[in-house]
Amino acid sequence: MYTYLELRDIVNKAVHNMSYDYDTDRLFEPVKYLMSIGGKRIRPVMTLMSCNLFTDKIEKAILPALGMEVLHNFTLAHDDIMDKSEMRRGSPTVHRKWDVNQAILSGDVMAFIANECIMAAPAPVVMDVLKIYNDTAIEVCIGQQMDMDFEKKSFVSHTEYLRMIELKTAVMIAASMQIGAVIGSAGPDEISKMYNFGRNLGMAFQIQDDLLDTYGDPKVFGKKTGTDIVSNKKTILLIKALELASGNQLKTLNEQLKLESFDPGEKIATVKTIFDRLNIKTVVEDMASRYTDMAYAALDDVNVKQRRKEELIKLAADLLNRIK
Repeated sequence: MYTYLELRDIVNKAVHNMSYDYDTDRLFEPVKYLMSIGGKRIRPVMTLMSCNLFTDKIEKAILPALGMEVLHNFTLAHDDIMDKSEMRRGSPTVHRKWDVNQAILSGDVMAFIANECIMAAPAPVVMDVLKIYNDTAIEVCIGQQMDMDFEKKSFVSHTEYLRMIELKTAVMIAASMQIGAVIGSAGPDEISKMYNFGRNLGMAFQIQDDLLDTYGDPKVFGKKTGTDIVSNKKTILLIKALELASGNQLKTLNEQLKLESFDPGEKIATVKTIFDRLNIKTVVEDMASRYTDMAYAALDDVNVKQRRKEELIKLAADLLNRIK
């Protein structure tokens, strides 16, 4: 069995060895840049871990795993444009380092590079893997569309929000697990369980990400907190607060959402005080815990020896213990 660090090294070597045998560097320099500026490589590592549950021969899963990482970075390049983000992983975003048009085009080509990697799956399962990849890519785009639509809506229910993060975030983790299991020659039931494990893990992960922006330790989180509150981002915390608040608390929340000129620190303090009085942190932590429990239940039901699951359980625990 491989460890997370061993598999991350394998993925990093695959990233380093990516070949761009074309006549123009202009198109591919931003691709090389974005792929080289770090990241935990969670999705490709999980693809390999899932494969490794069922077989010790993971070599055939390396390129498809790389495809999931390229797909993930493709979405980041375009998300950064839409979000007008200036930094990614501590480095300038692609559209800032080059320009928007270059970022769009280089992002586009990454989707096709990912497709080439996916098509390197073993011949007996290549069409199954390609179907998973295509379905997931479409779902991620739908999730991004929902996220953009939420910016224009005055009210978003927690059910709508959970569906959005399922499509935008969770399905890619789920698909990574599913592809690894398919390449590892798992049976249909085990493949389904691995998908469910990844999906629920992804849901818990994104809910915790919302928590971290308000309640995380900046030294651990890696960036300052409160940015979601300042930007009126419809996180699960704000959505639940709007559902639970009444009277003056609801009035104050709505007033804060409509402010055009404000002191960021004061706004963060005001909204966070309402969150605290409504016990939003506990409400949202409980929601994340339910998804965590469903993830572990799915993995526990996978019919392989427990010792083969230990690295995956350890990685999941590391991902889900960031708020403490």
